[in-house]
Amino acid sequence: MSGASLLTLATLTETSVVPSDLFKGIALFTPGGDVVYCRDKTKQIHWHSHLCVVLQECLKLPAPPHFLVPGYTATVDRWFCSGKREVRMAAEVYPAVKRYQLLLNVLFDTPDLVWETAQWQDEICNPIILETYRSEFPQLWESHDLIYRLENPFLSDKERQPLVTPSDEIETSDSHQGYILRLFVSGNSSSTKNTLKTIHHLLETELQHPYTLKVIDIIKHPEEAETHQISATPTLLRVSPKPMRRIVGEFQDLSRVLQIINYKL
Repeated sequence: MSGASLLTLATLTETSVVPSDLFKGIALFTPGGDVVYCRDKTKQIHWHSHLCVVLQECLKLPAPPHFLVPGYTATVDRWFCSGKREVRMAAEVYPAVKRYQLLLNVLFDTPDLVWETAQWQDEICNPIILETYRSEFPQLWESHDLIYRLENPFLSDKERQPLVTPSDEIETSDSHQGYILRLFVSGNSSSTKNTLKTIHHLLETELQHPYTLKVIDIIKHPEEAETHQISATPTLLRVSPKPMRRIVGEFQDLSRVLQIINYKL
């Protein structure tokens, strides 16, 4: 066998063992707690712009909110280190959205990943400067229970499908075209992590309609627990479509959970 053939064989053999689940991910939050995110296996670089456009469309903003970048972003990179022949991950989150680490691990399927806190840059992320945008973009300071995954951020405008906004879901709830859900948990325990992973997987694989899911930690937000009369965790509320449905427990019977979510008079 020639030297060139040996080199080709070695290259193919090495390439064949590279895992296929490598990606870069980014999440863009709003001050009100809404989030849009994507997982990109091609590892392109223009994610921020695309996610800003998604927020503009979802929340009906006058312009893409580029001023949220980078202060309200979180990024994760899962790559293959050829030198040590192992998969590695690095994750970085800005201080303003550090409290969402548990949700980020669910969205990116990275259980127990510890996110490094990025250095705050006053010239870019100054809260005083950010506050000047509130009058023009008030929707960003409101909570719309929005968690939106952008499947392919590099489609052209003609190829992209229309987005389903939170208001669209409320208006069409009577025809079962959208669900608004709230999951109440208590703290960042292993039980909470398992609950989040279970519910997220169920909704992504079994629920045949668009949905938004807001995760609320009653330790940090006891007023939310009082408002919604939450006496135990975990509790899953179907806010819309009406009537409101409540599921309390560890969600072991997933078929029953799905049945309750889908229930309609």
